Amino acid sequence: MKKNIYNSIILLLVFAVTGTSCSDDFLDEVNPNELSTASFWKNINDLQTGLVAVYNSYKNINIVRAVDELNRSDMTFPGWGRPNTSNVYWLQTFNNSSGAPNGKWEALYEGIFRANQVIVNTEKLMSGFGETDTETATLILAQARGLRGLFYFYLHSSFNNGSVPLFDYVPQSEEDFYQPVAPEDQIQQFYLADLKFAEENLPKNVTSLGGFTAGAATALMGKSYLYDGDYAMAAEYFKSVIEDYNYSLTPDIGSNFTTRDEFNEESILEVPYSINHKDDIGINDDEQTSNNLNFSFSPVGGYRSAYPALWLNIEYQKDPLDMQDPRNTVTRVKRLANGLPETDTNGDVVYETGPRIFSLRTSASIALVNDEDAEYYQKTTAQATAFNNNEHSYWRKYTNWDVVETEQDATFFTTTPRSGVNVRLIRLADVYLMYAECLIEGGNNGAGVDEALVYINRVRRRSGVRLLGLDGTGEYPGNDHDNITYDANSLMEHLMYVERPLELSAEGHAIRTLDLRRWGITKERFQDLSTRVYYRDHYYYETEKGEPSTRWSSILSDVPTTLDAGGPHTVWKEFVEASGNYVEALHAYWPIPNSEETANPRLYEGQ
Repeated sequence: MKKNIYNSIILLLVFAVTGTSCSDDFLDEVNPNELSTASFWKNINDLQTGLVAVYNSYKNINIVRAVDELNRSDMTFPGWGRPNTSNVYWLQTFNNSSGAPNGKWEALYEGIFRANQVIVNTEKLMSGFGETDTETATLILAQARGLRGLFYFYLHSSFNNGSVPLFDYVPQSEEDFYQPVAPEDQIQQFYLADLKFAEENLPKNVTSLGGFTAGAATALMGKSYLYDGDYAMAAEYFKSVIEDYNYSLTPDIGSNFTTRDEFNEESILEVPYSINHKDDIGINDDEQTSNNLNFSFSPVGGYRSAYPALWLNIEYQKDPLDMQDPRNTVTRVKRLANGLPETDTNGDVVYETGPRIFSLRTSASIALVNDEDAEYYQKTTAQATAFNNNEHSYWRKYTNWDVVETEQDATFFTTTPRSGVNVRLIRLADVYLMYAECLIEGGNNGAGVDEALVYINRVRRRSGVRLLGLDGTGEYPGNDHDNITYDANSLMEHLMYVERPLELSAEGHAIRTLDLRRWGITKERFQDLSTRVYYRDHYYYETEKGEPSTRWSSILSDVPTTLDAGGPHTVWKEFVEASGNYVEALHAYWPIPNSEETANPRLYEGQ
């Protein structure tokens, strides 16, 4: 019964959130000096309408702030113009007046404000409901508290060392909006209680379709304990996600990155988007049904405001193949040195069979100029975009490369490209890798290595990547292994610098930024990367007209290339500025925005 009611609520929410009407104005257009909601909150339908507004906040792209969070990590270069940039997040020179922390703060507290209205009024009305409405109201309450818990978890992990203002009520006067920052442990206890309530009161093993679920609550609590360094507690929650729910890895990793196979069996928390639009708000409004992340990431009809860092490009190229996996043996056109097809004496094109050029994981995650085994916008990658301006790869994630020829075709707003690609916040592969980290206690427990390898290798095997460990061992003894004996420390190094970045690049909520911070290596990481040297080479390819052409300096290498004598074509470094500018006390967390400091006279009361 609970599942049926939940599914009915979620179907309504999906229609409302990704449909064409706007239903949340009543929660915002209220004078805080005359705040009275008694005229609205009367029945179960009002509570459902209120919950729609909370979900509309949940899909505000300012909450995740994907591009800016990426640019403050070690994952990117911030758009065209390499090696020069003025991007304050990549340079680690942002402050409390920067747009990202201000936009993120406002979006999260708007969500909390809306959730509190639903929570307070649901609790008021429930005593007068019959059995069915009470059960429905409980599910509404659980989702509202789960989302409020999510919003506060993001605030806690993002701002001011976790110390932020706490609201568990609906303000009744202007003064009620002015709250001092609460201790970080109080914030943590508060959002964990919300998430626990959601876990206990939402049905398990339902298809979310974008709704908040018990599994999402469990995974978020695990993340919270992991970020707090409590490996034992985190492991309990991650084990529950793995064993108590019906999640499983998708057969194809690419099912997790575009509109293909959204809300699949691997998805634990996913924000729904649609290319439908609300007529009563602007196309670029934060609460539109679509997002503009395709425009941010794509070089084909977009402005590519973040693309993979040089070290990440190299690691993706090196992702090793398991040649026991038949997917890694492909047949392709055999090409001459100039990029044209080789032909036999009859003039027929010659084909060759051999290993894939790059792993399935690499081909699903980024576009490389010489990846002949994966199309890109219905062409070869070299044909689809120029790979000029010192750009060597692009993320496929968040874009529509698999269904259109250009992002301009992804929506009928040809002058304002929009996208319906969902944002996957948590998926099972992430949980597997976090659980593996817990088993080895961050590199301090050798007894957990064998079991940790099981979960890491499940992730790798899904993408046909060579497994870790000695040949003939583990869960899949017949697959290729790297034949290395791992201890807890070396396996942790692999998780930090290879597995998590390659599997999860650009995904989730600030995954890489928060990983680097909780491992205590952000400054060290920038310093290490700033010393690395990279080289470039040309790529020769066949144009759509069948003519030979060249993508100049488009292939990246970490060893000297044929252009070694080419002066400016050869040596590249990155993160030199970040390595000098990053100060943990200033940049590990976003600062409380100056907009809040200006508006809230009680913000630092008692400190």
